[in-house]
Amino acid sequence: MHDSGPERVRSIRADAFVVPTATEDRKRPESDGTIRWDSTGILVVTLETGGATGLGYAYTSPASLQIVQDVLWAVIENADPFDTERLYWEMARATRNIGWAGVSAGAIAAVDIALHDLKARLCDTSLTQLLGGAHASVEAYGSGGFTDYTDDELTDQLGSWAAQGFRSVKMKVGSDPADDPRRVALAREAIGSAVELFVDANGAYERKQALRLAELFTEAGVTWFEEPVSSQDRRGLRLLRDRMPAPIRVAAGEYAYTPADFRDLVSGGCVDVLQADATRCGITGFGIAASLASAFGVPLSAHTAPALHASVAAADRPAINVEYFHDHARIEAQFFDGLPALSDGRLVPDRSAPGHGLALREPDIEAHRVQSFAVQSDR
Repeated sequence: MHDSGPERVRSIRADAFVVPTATEDRKRPESDGTIRWDSTGILVVTLETGGATGLGYAYTSPASLQIVQDVLWAVIENADPFDTERLYWEMARATRNIGWAGVSAGAIAAVDIALHDLKARLCDTSLTQLLGGAHASVEAYGSGGFTDYTDDELTDQLGSWAAQGFRSVKMKVGSDPADDPRRVALAREAIGSAVELFVDANGAYERKQALRLAELFTEAGVTWFEEPVSSQDRRGLRLLRDRMPAPIRVAAGEYAYTPADFRDLVSGGCVDVLQADATRCGITGFGIAASLASAFGVPLSAHTAPALHASVAAADRPAINVEYFHDHARIEAQFFDGLPALSDGRLVPDRSAPGHGLALREPDIEAHRVQSFAVQSDR
């Protein structure tokens, strides 16, 4: 039982890591419809009260560590870790003059996740149950199919996920619109007829181009079109949602950093499926997105970070799936012990473990560390 008196955030440690995309089997950068990348940044935050430790992380630039050090620690030092709602909004206010979205949001998210994990551990309960416990498990969909992949790489990856029991897989499109229908047809052949096929343009298309390609994608049985145009083009998303051929659903929200971003997407009728990423909006923001999804009658999808979202998405009723993103699944297997089970295409959070159940694998990740910050409260 929590006593609001003695437990306070006494220390913080933040570590920024950069993990190259290159592996022994693959040396070149990855790409989607709008950018190429050769590494992934991850910020890991650890908070201690003296009686428990909470762990949070976010996929963000190493620059976010400076926000934790210079801005956020002053907000949470000696705070009651049970006051997650208050601390979330106080951290947001503290970034007013530097901007909430982007790097600041990643920093806030990592701290907010650590606070929620700490709170759950202090209660000796799982994060899923602390947040609401709506589901015992949540469906995962395999996600990769980058636009730089060869035909063999594309079909091998998506086909292997189908063979593992995933009921849906997602591929990137948009780098070469003229070739996308062929690539999508190739993907369909690789996964068979029983697995749903999603496409993600990352905002690469123009409105009418996206609509025409959607018509062609239906021939391959595509049921999900993520960011057919930029999420900044809210009118375009609404237009495409209204005109998209059935059964394709329009999905967006991965770049929603603040509650207002989610509000605008659902109130504007922009999406059939609202996406949220707790490593960008925090667990508090994810919960707000879930409430908005319920209020507006649309399902919610968790974007990437499957090790975390297995616990978070399972807590919320409107959540229908978690993105099992290739890059993040690889990183999380290297960074953390206590990964959620993946069974028959579903992620199963461990309700017997306190918090999200993840523990940092320090020796295995040291080579990727680029910056660190640690301080103990002297108050």
